Amino acid sequence: MLRDKVGRDAHANWAPKKGRNDPVATILVSSSDRLKTLVPIKMGRMAASPFAFFRGAAPLMAADLSKLPVTGLHVQICGDAHVRNLGAYAAPEGHLVFDINDFDETIPGPWEWDLKRLATSIVLAGREAGENKNGCRDSVEEMVLNYRTSMNRFASMSVCELAKVEIRRGAKGTPVHAVLQKASRVTPVDTLNKLAVLGRRTGHRFHDRPPVLRHVDTRTRREVIKSLLAYRKTISVSHQWVLQAYEPVDVAFKIVGTGSVGTRDYVVLLFGNGVEDPLILQVKEEVPSCYAPHLSRRTPVKHEGRRVAEAQKKIQTVTDPLLGYTTIDGRHFLVRQLADHKASINPPDLKGTALHEYAVVCGELLAKGHARTGDAAATAGYCGNSFRLDTALAKFAKLYADQTESDYEQFKKAITKGRVRAVLGK
Repeated sequence: MLRDKVGRDAHANWAPKKGRNDPVATILVSSSDRLKTLVPIKMGRMAASPFAFFRGAAPLMAADLSKLPVTGLHVQICGDAHVRNLGAYAAPEGHLVFDINDFDETIPGPWEWDLKRLATSIVLAGREAGENKNGCRDSVEEMVLNYRTSMNRFASMSVCELAKVEIRRGAKGTPVHAVLQKASRVTPVDTLNKLAVLGRRTGHRFHDRPPVLRHVDTRTRREVIKSLLAYRKTISVSHQWVLQAYEPVDVAFKIVGTGSVGTRDYVVLLFGNGVEDPLILQVKEEVPSCYAPHLSRRTPVKHEGRRVAEAQKKIQTVTDPLLGYTTIDGRHFLVRQLADHKASINPPDLKGTALHEYAVVCGELLAKGHARTGDAAATAGYCGNSFRLDTALAKFAKLYADQTESDYEQFKKAITKGRVRAVLGK
């Protein structure tokens, strides 16, 4: 049995192995293939807090997780499961959906890795919000409890039933409802007004707000727009004609997130039926998952953008119909709508009961994604009906959150000493 191989109590364990790589060196190496002028901005964003550091340090945790025992059950992991990578976005039919919404690090891998990263993020977010240690522990335990019970429920469903499951927990007053309300205000027109300006002669154009948003040179503009032809073939036929009706008018480079800073990320402004019908596409470079070097059992990836797009469609119940991929100058890109009714939680909002309520939803969402892409019955059987896994992962999350805070302090000292260049506040 799987529990004979790796007992549930074993998931509580964390202590840095002798010879563990210097965390600062690991972060620097993981950023070595990024645009060098932007790496200091990434480092500056990571320096904001332990949780911000955690967001940008997925390669560090991937290396640590690879040293721990695993059950051998694989699913399509999100790879970067933390509380800010679950949020709201618009379904094709117009209603708002709450689900996992970031898949840059996705790859077939051990289900435990997602659960441990999510659990640690709950503790770090709770600490940032001022939650005490008991509140953080209880929230992680509730998250794992709901993961277990949800997995057991999903294991009993037919494949068709599971394919339709949407998590709806947006009652008024809950943190999920707050995120849904925030997302409802992020319309294409609002995004246009935020990112673009209307000139008398030039029409709508993106703002120039370097380094966060800036226009690209003529060659890059031409190549990005040209890449949309290949991208169009990667979305459904039912939406290819929709995309054909939009005309690109401007292209800019945009810095997004924390972990993604330094990759090539373009935004394309298009219009359909007049200026009241804008569409903004994000053309986002995808590099190999940080988990790839630590997995021997994996199929070679031919296109990183396709890896992300296809995994997202497997994990999410409802997906952006314009999600696809393309190639520019031999580099792989994901293409999707930018901020179409998209929003996520901020750690300071996770105070008191909000942390607990949000953690419960996170557990159910992660279980849904894992059940859709792995052996739900086997995972449910391993998790069992007792609280042993809940307790174990709460212990792990506390220990690894402590480790993250220690690594964060080393990181800040490296900035002070000049070993790491960081631009703060960008």
